[in-house]
Amino acid sequence: MSTELDTLADEALLERFQRGDAEAFEVLLGRYERPLYNFVLRSVRDPEKAADLIQEVFLRVIQRSDQFQGQSKLSTWLYSIARNLCIDHGRRMVFRRHRSLDAPLASDEGKSATLGDRVPAPTPEADRDSIARELQGQIAAAVEELPEDQREVFLMRQVQGLAFKDIAEIVGVSENTIKSRMRYALERLQAALEEYRDYAKELG
Repeated sequence: MSTELDTLADEALLERFQRGDAEAFEVLLGRYERPLYNFVLRSVRDPEKAADLIQEVFLRVIQRSDQFQGQSKLSTWLYSIARNLCIDHGRRMVFRRHRSLDAPLASDEGKSATLGDRVPAPTPEADRDSIARELQGQIAAAVEELPEDQREVFLMRQVQGLAFKDIAEIVGVSENTIKSRMRYALERLQAALEEYRDYAKELG
């Protein structure tokens, strides 16, 4: 792949693609395929379906690239497309409510990780190791119990690492609303994990 293309901003790559440069699209695909897949997988909980939806995301990018006006970041546009597809899928599969928090997440090293892996590693002592495992399970369960709008914001922020402004654009509400949902999510998690607070400090 061209080194020049690799250095271009997302928006510049899309512009190159609109002019017929297929390699520019391949660079965009390389940048966002994995993080978007993890984002979608977190919602649909089915690796095969997530892969299908990611193909649909990039198909829509190809079909609608001229609709991108540059009023937001290209990454925000991509996540918005992915989120809308997940919502459509969820409406069709509304009877399936179980959500697994053991699905792979994107990591800086390009390897899979789970939400539980974000918990600080336990010390060698057996008791702390046991506490760490129990805490991981409690965190996963507590996140699972969050209201959908709060869980969505929490995962976008903590797992995908998106800025509040970008999450607001993706979800279609104000940034203050997103921050409020995040605050409520953290308060709920704190309350749910109160009995493990001291243990978590030790493990940190």
